[in-house]
Amino acid sequence: MPIARKFSSLLVATVILHLLIGCNSETAPAPTPQPAQDTATNLQHARAVEAVIWGMPAVNYDLMLQEMLTKTPGKVGQVIYWGRPLDSKNQTLTPNPDALYFMVFLNTKDGPVVLDLPPATATGSFNANIVTVWQMPLEDAGLLGRDKGKGAKYVVLPPGYKGKLPAGYVALQSDTFGNYMLFRANFKSHSDADVQSAINYGKQMRIYPLSAAAHPPLTTFTDVKDIDYDSTIKYDSTFFDHLNNIIQSEPWLDRDRVMIDQLASLGIEKGKPFQPDNTTRSLLTSAAQDARAFLYAKYDAGLPPFFSAANHWTYPAYPDLIQAAQAGYTDLNNYPVDHRGVAYSYAFIGVKRLGAGQMYLISIKDKNGNAFDGSKSYKLTVPPNAPVSQYWSVTAYDRDLHTLIKGMPRASRSSQIPDLQKNSDGSVDIYFGPGAPSSKDSNWIPTDPKRQFELMFRAYGPTQALFQKQWVLPDVALVQ
Repeated sequence: MPIARKFSSLLVATVILHLLIGCNSETAPAPTPQPAQDTATNLQHARAVEAVIWGMPAVNYDLMLQEMLTKTPGKVGQVIYWGRPLDSKNQTLTPNPDALYFMVFLNTKDGPVVLDLPPATATGSFNANIVTVWQMPLEDAGLLGRDKGKGAKYVVLPPGYKGKLPAGYVALQSDTFGNYMLFRANFKSHSDADVQSAINYGKQMRIYPLSAAAHPPLTTFTDVKDIDYDSTIKYDSTFFDHLNNIIQSEPWLDRDRVMIDQLASLGIEKGKPFQPDNTTRSLLTSAAQDARAFLYAKYDAGLPPFFSAANHWTYPAYPDLIQAAQAGYTDLNNYPVDHRGVAYSYAFIGVKRLGAGQMYLISIKDKNGNAFDGSKSYKLTVPPNAPVSQYWSVTAYDRDLHTLIKGMPRASRSSQIPDLQKNSDGSVDIYFGPGAPSSKDSNWIPTDPKRQFELMFRAYGPTQALFQKQWVLPDVALVQ
């Protein structure tokens, strides 16, 4: 882990330094010792920086949970949903505005919880992901998930569960009590009728304790489309309040036990109140800001390119993180904490089989290698015969917050849009900028001229042509 490696390196460096000083004692001046108080403060700051990077996915989870509990009528075990395509009232990280979002948080402390999900029909289908507090994927569900569109009763089991399950359930063993599911109901278009059809389809799901399976209670659904739902990462001392929520409510995972003493030095201990004084709050905010600088610098450096080294469309996360998460972090010689911290600073949810049900590509630079400027105009030409069995879409996000850009009338364009204009060869030109090109409003995604932006291309039901690079998405070009 990063902290262990850092301390090991520090120890080796200290020993070498002492040896060098000993060998040159006649000429080398004795080092000036640092006051113990300064050393303790520096160590506490360093540990706090590491805690932010390590705790990012869990804090990301808790921010969404607390936003539901404090701003909506929704409760754990119930379903909140956005009853229209997402707009900037939803300030989660890089969401998809071309599907109907349903979200349910679970707590298995009282026993297993059932997610009874509907089969696909002629008028409805879904893609869903079920994850732990640490956003480790337990399973993908839906048309291209585990059930292949047949529907299934998934049951999330609490840590250490030893009970027997009745036949007919898909068992998902979690290592945390808290879990959640993101359920995306697909729609044919953004029309009111198609959106309502997707809502009606999503409301066929049922959430209930396994103990009540013989007579399942009704599931409560709450529409939160008009609520300002903000789960952006807060890089200040409140980050540690959310981290404390996780430590108090969840068991320690073996792979993370090295963090017990590190967090205790910050005042976070299981079973004890977290009550930092003003001086500690100031230190924690400074550390959170330094962690942000580290994470953003890594993100700015770019994720691994997808199509070619010269192309600016990248993987949605680091390949070593994708592999480790899909394997449940079972490789004892691999734990990409830094890469995980970066990923969950700009996104949420984990995908068990990335590339089967959905694939994402990210671009933060134009064809010339420059960051996207919201005051300028750009064009992306999506080639014909996109390698998807469902749909493709491209979405613009706030570059700094990684959320839908505030104040914009829409955030994306997709192949679901009936009035999307196509070129004679079947390709589609998508425009980004503060104003729509003449007669191209249906193909335009507006941007804020005062802010930078970033792009995500989604392929739902991707085919092999994408992964074999037989179809290549070109870079976004600045319109002169």
